[in-house]
Amino acid sequence: LGMAAAGATGQEKQLAPTLLSFFIYNPKLGPKEGEEEKKILFYHPNEVEKNEKIRNVGLCEAIVQFTRTFSPTKPAKSLHTQKNRQFFHEPEENFWMVMVVRNPIIEKHKDGKPVYEYQEEELLDKVYSSVLQQCYSMYKLFNGTFLKAMEDGGVKVLKERLEKFFHRYLQTLHLQSCDLLDVFCGISFFPLDKMTYLKIQSFINRMEESLNIVKYTAFLYNDQLIWSGLEQDDMRILYKYLTTSLFPRHMEPELAGRDSPVRAEMPGNLQHYGRFLTGPLNLNDPEAKCRFPKIFVNTDDTYEELHLIVYKAMSAAVCFMIDASIPPTLEFCRKLDSIVGPQLTVLASDICEQYNINKRISGAEKEPQFKFIYFNHMNLAEKSTIHMRKTPSVSLASVHPDLMKILGDINSDFSRVDEDEEIIVKAMSDYWVVGKKSDQRELYVILNQKNANLIEVNEEVKKLCATQFNNIFFLD
Repeated sequence: LGMAAAGATGQEKQLAPTLLSFFIYNPKLGPKEGEEEKKILFYHPNEVEKNEKIRNVGLCEAIVQFTRTFSPTKPAKSLHTQKNRQFFHEPEENFWMVMVVRNPIIEKHKDGKPVYEYQEEELLDKVYSSVLQQCYSMYKLFNGTFLKAMEDGGVKVLKERLEKFFHRYLQTLHLQSCDLLDVFCGISFFPLDKMTYLKIQSFINRMEESLNIVKYTAFLYNDQLIWSGLEQDDMRILYKYLTTSLFPRHMEPELAGRDSPVRAEMPGNLQHYGRFLTGPLNLNDPEAKCRFPKIFVNTDDTYEELHLIVYKAMSAAVCFMIDASIPPTLEFCRKLDSIVGPQLTVLASDICEQYNINKRISGAEKEPQFKFIYFNHMNLAEKSTIHMRKTPSVSLASVHPDLMKILGDINSDFSRVDEDEEIIVKAMSDYWVVGKKSDQRELYVILNQKNANLIEVNEEVKKLCATQFNNIFFLD
């Protein structure tokens, strides 16, 4: 309603939530009075006056201590105030991360002066707590744990790593478009027939054999995952990095397999479209740098440090992870290029062809009456017809923000109970929102139907489950 009114008078403006500050501290590092500054490991924005930094960190410590008296095992997650909301996260013992987000504002004009109204109930705790946890997961993927940095070189090294990483990463937090998908942090899987899946499986086996230093492999097509050898939690954060950061940076007209056949230029030398997304730009340059990003996986038990090699042909991308103690040489990169390139090119056109056949068989669907988000906690599979995630900066949801907020609210209700359940909400004029939770799966449907009643809505959702998710939901 607020939006509509704003349009009418032209007097109101909506200001999106923004990041006010983000800091990391450890209370054990500056226990004495006068040493408070030593606790602070990272603080954004850096321009803030020293005493204010100390005061803000002190306040957080106090809140955490205070809430511990009520629930010793579960410390504070968030603090609501009129103007902002603070989120707390303790990823490793005594290391605290805090994110302060300004509430959205409606700006009105009274007697020519701007008046600000803070929207205190708009932000969903679960969404922003998840964003904060992902900040840590992403840091850890590229740097290992905070403790590891302390072991490598004490506070100094940890501060350097935090500064280097978060200086860039915080610019990619688009808080105005965070929603339920940030809570799930799921993985979109590419639908495949058995035959093609086996081809990919055998391709990976052949590659791991001929490039024997490869420890793990992941295979993606069209930004969707097909195969991964990593642990789930490591894969979900690597997947987020690839799809929101690395791939979008390399977007260019993808060469379509059909228009340009893979032809033999010389006997045995297939033309191919393979190229490194990480690593050397030009393999013919003898001075080419073979530097690959390092990633850290399985940090809970074995703590493995790996080089991440991402190699792409047309719409297929394959990630090879090799032990970081073995520096990849230019010779290795050339070998990889000559073995993987041609085979991946052929495979990519196979998948493309198969996918188009399957699409033709299933027939073009007309714009349905509903949009949905589906998430499965067991394999982290997510599917959304609400988002057109085309840009790294925004997840463009194609529905009204109020509806996205209802989805988030339903999800919070679900997380408080263990049993299966269903929630149906009548939202704005023509919209119904349905949430279903069954076993480890959640489904959220938004229906746009004039004058529909509860029984009809229920029937529509049943139909959707029958066509899209046959045999998943056994509630009825």
